[in-house]
Amino acid sequence: MILNGDAELATAAFGDPADPPVLLIMGAMASMLWWPEAFCRALAARGRHVIRYDNRDTGLSTGYEPGSVSYSMEDMADDAFAVLNAYGIDEAHVVGMSLGGMIAQLAAFGTPDRVSTLTLISTSPMGVDTARLPGMSEAYKQHGADGGKVDWSDLGQVIDYVVKDTHMIASTRHPYDAAAARQFVEQDVARARNFLSTTNHFLVDAKRDWSGSLARLRVPLLVIHGTSDPVFPVEHGREIARIAPLSRFVAIEGGGHELHPLDWPRMIDEIAAHSAAE
Repeated sequence: MILNGDAELATAAFGDPADPPVLLIMGAMASMLWWPEAFCRALAARGRHVIRYDNRDTGLSTGYEPGSVSYSMEDMADDAFAVLNAYGIDEAHVVGMSLGGMIAQLAAFGTPDRVSTLTLISTSPMGVDTARLPGMSEAYKQHGADGGKVDWSDLGQVIDYVVKDTHMIASTRHPYDAAAARQFVEQDVARARNFLSTTNHFLVDAKRDWSGSLARLRVPLLVIHGTSDPVFPVEHGREIARIAPLSRFVAIEGGGHELHPLDWPRMIDEIAAHSAAE
């Protein structure tokens, strides 16, 4: 556990602290468990010191009153550096997924000397007008609307809804394991200080204008994006790679808005190679 101002953040590390550090930042409503331990250990086995943490309002980290957000995306980017500080790390390879990818962009924009390389997974460009890019799928929009019908004080309903979410964002190429998904979601919900607080992530926003920052980014960038992502269609990842000068794009065929175990070997290979090529 570490402190950053009024926020207490839960962290976990894997591998040898003498190896190059890789900081993992997860997305909206998702605790660090959404970076599975087996994924982290596999990446650590490639000679990396892997650190994951619970964002504010997730897992064991500080939770705020649901529906009331007193922090910004910049504050969440500062949390990432606070985690590095606590581990005595000046500079790290930063990997962000979804909202975590947006936070990682702001971290790299604001403090590029602390970001050795940047990897963005299933996310959208920051400081860019995305109006011309395709939006989330109609089915996922309806799923999001259905969240308004959930009694969030009823953990049974919450678990059912989040399990359905894992199916909605799943790969179209690989099999979906419903039993494993339910077991995982039950664990994640039970571990949270207050799972309802995770919905605050849908209210958080950037407080600064970051227009033009992506085009000026000089941090080596790897963009990984599933071709079947229903939340941020693959065009969002391609747009990031098009704008950022030092970028490389990797498509995960049939990939959804998730880290499917059958895609881990490719992703870990790409992250390991990218973090070795600075």
